[in-house]
Amino acid sequence: MTTERPRVLIVDDEVRLAEALRQGLSRRGFDATAVHDGTQGYQKARTGGYDLILLDLMLPGMSGYKVVEALRKDGIQTPVLMLTAKDGEYDQADAFELGVDDYVTKPFSTVVLLARMNALLRRRPDVAPVITAGRMRIEPRRHRCWIAENEVVLTAREFAVLVYLAEHADQAVSKQELLDEVWQEPELDPNAVEVCVLQLRKKIGARWIQTVRNVGYRLVELEA
Repeated sequence: MTTERPRVLIVDDEVRLAEALRQGLSRRGFDATAVHDGTQGYQKARTGGYDLILLDLMLPGMSGYKVVEALRKDGIQTPVLMLTAKDGEYDQADAFELGVDDYVTKPFSTVVLLARMNALLRRRPDVAPVITAGRMRIEPRRHRCWIAENEVVLTAREFAVLVYLAEHADQAVSKQELLDEVWQEPELDPNAVEVCVLQLRKKIGARWIQTVRNVGYRLVELEA
């Protein structure tokens, strides 16, 4: 995130809601843009250099799911906060698996929305120029990760979890600690951590993250 006003893209087909959000965020120091269909949102997100995307689930053109899936396939890792009237656990799992970073159900309060937005913006790591763990090299400031010579593309949430585990390499980190320190939402269902770690393992290789029974997870420094 730059030191200028955070750039936020709002993608919601409820025009009045989107415009109210745009105006409200602009008054609170954000540089906010609103569009009203998934296809336009996808195009904007690909080219606009946004710091955060507020994305409705049910959209004309492309659904919110499709927008996130396409962005992640393009290697665009801008944090996505999904806004939706659907609140089932299955829907949340689907969203997280596709690369959504957080999930707020409608109707929501402005206070809650701002808290979630600021948490995502703060979560973009800026702690060290380089972290190494065996053959893994992580550059938090550039949001980039390599295993040997191969770069691994991660979502903002996956990257934040990896950075936290790498900073505590060879230590057992509990799910609750990850909720407290990475999600900053201690009351969230631990299943959110499990889903994120599952996706992270698929991308970096399962051997990197060990499950510590009845505790949580440990990053292992693999050399070969």
